[in-house]
Amino acid sequence: MPSSSPPCLDEVFDWMRSNRLQLNTAKTEILWCSTTRRLNQLPSAAVRLGEHHVLSSTTVRDLGIHIDNDVTVRTHVSRMVLGCFAALRQLRSIRRSVSDSVFHSLVMTRLDNAALACLSMSQLRRLQSLLNAAARLMRRSTRYEHVTPMLMVLQKRHRC
Repeated sequence: MPSSSPPCLDEVFDWMRSNRLQLNTAKTEILWCSTTRRLNQLPSAAVRLGEHHVLSSTTVRDLGIHIDNDVTVRTHVSRMVLGCFAALRQLRSIRRSVSDSVFHSLVMTRLDNAALACLSMSQLRRLQSLLNAAARLMRRSTRYEHVTPMLMVLQKRHRC
């Protein structure tokens, strides 16, 4: 059974209507945030928003960043790493036709994100493996070559 709407949601809905703004409830997501230990105590019932009911999510996307209900970006990092590795696999087939500067731009623009400032060590390791793979592909090296010199070249290019 859907729950009633919290007063703050009714106020937002009324304010939007009074300012001739329409809330698209089909694209609206509710995210209840809590610490990891208390996630099981979050409400799971649908919330009334105007005439519609909206289910709560465990992760939402806002301005291109996925935020989890424990206020981490674990889902964002996972999706970004998967997307980047898929792009690297596609770039591998056309690597000979792409200049280093274009290749560098294609890879690094996906990783430039201020939301990655406070990551856990496991998430940083995932991003590091992605950077290592990109550097090796860009420099046309094998996975057994030392990656540090390649990363230094990438870093110098990125600063320019």
